[in-house]
Amino acid sequence: MSRRRFGLVGRDIGHSFSAAYFTERFAKDGAVDCSYENFDLPDIALFPAFIKESPDLAGLNVTIPYKEQIIPYLDSLSRKAMQIGAVNVIRFTKKGKLKGYNSDYYGFEQSLQPLLQPHHKKALILGTGGASKAVAFALQQMGILYAFVSRVPSANTVAYEHLNATTFDNYQIVINCTPLGTSPNVDDFPPIPYQFFTDKHIAFDLIYNPELTLFLKKAKENRATTQNGMDMLVYQAEKAWKIWNK
Repeated sequence: MSRRRFGLVGRDIGHSFSAAYFTERFAKDGAVDCSYENFDLPDIALFPAFIKESPDLAGLNVTIPYKEQIIPYLDSLSRKAMQIGAVNVIRFTKKGKLKGYNSDYYGFEQSLQPLLQPHHKKALILGTGGASKAVAFALQQMGILYAFVSRVPSANTVAYEHLNATTFDNYQIVINCTPLGTSPNVDDFPPIPYQFFTDKHIAFDLIYNPELTLFLKKAKENRATTQNGMDMLVYQAEKAWKIWNK
């Protein structure tokens, strides 16, 4: 029986949930020919050599910090991945080519949708990396206006120090797409004015470890509806499995 190897490409990814999730899923499905492991690459330039040395790979996930950096190393992109400008799933085609997809936007959309009320019209996206691009795409699909918040000032972003009560009146959803607060750095949190959260707000954190980040805890203390990244992760993982088995 030929083996089908899957895995996660990223940097410093020992904390990732993907290997445990897919290993359990393969066992449940009786997919005894499948395995999943973490591939920790210190530099994305090592990716071509890694692919060359791994002929039995059948599919990959991509995580921080390579969701955008990996694109030049792929042979093609799906239409949505091209629109988003970030990839978190790679499929190996029958001809041995690498095609990039994005399932993050789908996972986020499925996770956020049940929380939405009619007054949730606008969102603040904290961070400007690959994950934030997928979130922006999902919000656009859902008809929710958004603004990026960044430490680096630009024409298309809001600076953290400019967030105030009026901002929170105008934006009812706040999404943390930064790694601030991820285990083991659980004392970190985005520098926003948490006192302006209310029961009309949603605080969504893409982080799933720890389950309750300081970002979510501080928002919850001001009665915001909170959601961590676990549901999103499960939804995007299931979508990845479908993409690999096309």
